[in-house]
Amino acid sequence: MQFHLNGFQPGDPEIHAPVESRVDANAQEVDVLIVGSGPAGLTLAAQLAAFPQIRTRIVEQKPGPMELGQADGIACRTMEMFEAFGFAEKIAKEAYWVNETTFWKPDPERRVHIHRSGRIQDTEDGLSEFPHVILNQARVHDRYLETMRNAPRRLEPVYNRRVAEIRRDDARDADYPVTVVLDCLEEGGDGRQEIVKARYVVGCDGARSKVREALGRSLRGDSANQAWGVMDVLAVTDFPDIRMKAAIHSANEGNMLIIPREGGYLVRLYIELDKLREDERVASRNITPDHLVAAANRILQPYTIDVKEIAWWSVYEIGQRLTDKFDDVPEGEEGTRAPRIFIAGDACHTHSPKAGQGMNVSMQDSFNLGWKLAAVLQGQCTSGLLHSYSGERRAIAKELIDFDREFAKMFSAAPKEEGDSEGDGVDPKEFQRYFVKQGRFTAGTETRYGPSLITGAADHENLANGFPVGMRFHSAPVIRLADAKPMQLGHVVKADGRWRIFAFAGAGDPACESSGLLGLLEFLFRSENSPVVRYTPEGEDIDSVIDLRAVFQQDFRTMELSELPPYLLPSKGRYGLRDYEKVFCADLKNDCDVFDMRGIDRQRGCMVVVRPDQYVAQVLPLDGTAALAALFDGFMLRR
Repeated sequence: MQFHLNGFQPGDPEIHAPVESRVDANAQEVDVLIVGSGPAGLTLAAQLAAFPQIRTRIVEQKPGPMELGQADGIACRTMEMFEAFGFAEKIAKEAYWVNETTFWKPDPERRVHIHRSGRIQDTEDGLSEFPHVILNQARVHDRYLETMRNAPRRLEPVYNRRVAEIRRDDARDADYPVTVVLDCLEEGGDGRQEIVKARYVVGCDGARSKVREALGRSLRGDSANQAWGVMDVLAVTDFPDIRMKAAIHSANEGNMLIIPREGGYLVRLYIELDKLREDERVASRNITPDHLVAAANRILQPYTIDVKEIAWWSVYEIGQRLTDKFDDVPEGEEGTRAPRIFIAGDACHTHSPKAGQGMNVSMQDSFNLGWKLAAVLQGQCTSGLLHSYSGERRAIAKELIDFDREFAKMFSAAPKEEGDSEGDGVDPKEFQRYFVKQGRFTAGTETRYGPSLITGAADHENLANGFPVGMRFHSAPVIRLADAKPMQLGHVVKADGRWRIFAFAGAGDPACESSGLLGLLEFLFRSENSPVVRYTPEGEDIDSVIDLRAVFQQDFRTMELSELPPYLLPSKGRYGLRDYEKVFCADLKNDCDVFDMRGIDRQRGCMVVVRPDQYVAQVLPLDGTAALAALFDGFMLRR
């Protein structure tokens, strides 16, 4: 990390100087009001809190922060996002790492018993520099809350606030067109209400969202009429895979998923219960923890599990539901009306928890939205940019719903007997194959945004086929030239709202006047058509909007900083200090050549444009400056 740019500052560098001596958590006029402090709400709040000039408020109906969370699975892609916020290492240290998944089915010799039928590596090699991990949702919240407290805005949720009414009136108040009436629920509130006026409102308030209700939208879908129980337990058992993720299909007693938890002892059990009637709800069954423990023991035969303590438990019905749009703009009015009210996470889409996607996709929703709101509020981009949120994220939610429906159906199906190709149910081997096939999807790395205002066409993708346009920037090891530090290239992309251009140099001398890289540098820093020149506000650092990084093929020991073009050592801050962290070399020492790993054209090189949310916006040749300028001219504003 970089600090001391504008003068020496003692103490923890992760604690930023506050933008004001006193930050008002109860402000009545704000730029963004976030409703709900779940994963989606806190992701958005942590992102917006980093911008000193943006006034954000976050309210929550519950009386205080979460202590025990429902969700626990953290996908590889989510860990990459956590790295952008600066707390991925803390999560990885505390969490359980999912390394292997085992599969159990009825023993053909005695079908009332189960036996292990297969095991696989949980995520494929090279998929991400981060593992798939398990950690209590409340601990994820804690990391976000810590990030918010340390940010310039010192943002804290205000609890005991429930949305009573939302009104949008652009004609009456163009500056703060959304009015939100909040019920104050704290003890002694005596029916008091509070009025907040906002430029934008984001509902991250769950499946029963008041914000979605105010938009006149609803969750639509279906229920599988299947009840499941879930419990976090401390237990003594002779089941051999209790510290492995294990998918268990029994012959007649139902199915179960075992998820080891952080700390070495705790384990989560997802337990299939009886089928529900068409008009029945799971609450009517009066299911108790004892019912769940008994069901688990029936499924595990010949093994047993003696539950000593239950930390948390619940029952739920499988269902997949999706709303039609994630903002307040009616269909067909996108050209004449900009969105002011948004919904994210469970307010938009709900599904079963067994694939571990709910919390992950919810956080990706608001990570997609946060930088766009910041760009518009700072006058950096047109408000038309905000239309891309609903378009991009609803398409991903639809993919998730379709996947979850199939996954839940297969998991809940009875196992076929060996050799039975005609009967009902699912072949456990087929379930295992499906699990492997969908591995990239469940890891969160298969998300791909289509061409849009901020995502170009794939015309030049052959220059770097390991960086597909519209997909997340797949990090790779490199060596930083200035200090020979081995690091991940993708870790320079922080949740700070900046765009990145990674310029991968072609073959030859990087200092040669005819090199493609030098031509790109001349354009970026000298041409009046350059997006760096055009959109960097006067008086701000040259990388404050678009951050250029260069990557060379040569071994770092063969290159000298003094031979680099000065554009790669920009002067910044009040003292004009040099930034020495813009240049990298392929990690030839450890045989981790990014040019080979990501299929980069060695002769020609290329540039990869990366959005603030870590997704590839465009791949272009080094001389593709006209296309680069056109991309940014499509949505950016001069300031």
